[in-house]
Amino acid sequence: MNTAPGTVLVLGATSDIARAIARAYAKAGHNIILAARDSARLEGDAKDLALRYGVQTRIAEFDVLDTGHHTAFLDRLGALPGTIICVVGFMGDQAESQVKPEAAELVMRSNYVGPAAILELAANRMEARRSGTIIGVSSVAGERGRASNYVYGSAKAGFTAYLSGLRSRLARSGVSVITVKPGFVATSKTAGLNLPKALTAQPEEVARAVLKAQRKNRDVVYVRPVWQPIMLLIRALPERLFKKTRF
Repeated sequence: MNTAPGTVLVLGATSDIARAIARAYAKAGHNIILAARDSARLEGDAKDLALRYGVQTRIAEFDVLDTGHHTAFLDRLGALPGTIICVVGFMGDQAESQVKPEAAELVMRSNYVGPAAILELAANRMEARRSGTIIGVSSVAGERGRASNYVYGSAKAGFTAYLSGLRSRLARSGVSVITVKPGFVATSKTAGLNLPKALTAQPEEVARAVLKAQRKNRDVVYVRPVWQPIMLLIRALPERLFKKTRF
């Protein structure tokens, strides 16, 4: 199987976090493939990375929801990238998901079903060649279902569990699987929200954490370490107390 070990494929490449990750890897000398549903939006980013860092870049059309075409997508890439980073995600609206099944389904398919489907196909190919790294950007929202966003949280919980199982399966195959949990991130989509500064990372901070995690071959990474004890406490709360919380 052809392989491009120095190439990084970024899935869901139009988000602020994905763009920061692509910049960090390009700066480190990796060739970059940017993939998203609206690939035309990626042309400027691809050109900028190539000019700024002297790496090879390309863009690819990719719809995470169109699982029937995932195999064809990977085939069109030619040489399989050495690293695949999935930054696909869709928050949705909890209130809408509660009354519209199709809205809830979209959140679940965008954050779990679609990402797991494409990564499973990629994992099989990496396992066959016995090398590669898969990085999934999940969320602390998946640690425990909260009233304010339990549909999104449940999808991220599924994705986190999927990455954990995949990591265990591939542990002796030469393929690494890394789970990244950013917590709050200051992006264009969170602009205007009153996020706690101590818990809110910048996209560039997430990118540095992802690159460092791969270099150190980590398994699970909280972008800001403070999230680890916070989530430990939240998971430890008895259900009778947790259900009284309002967050």
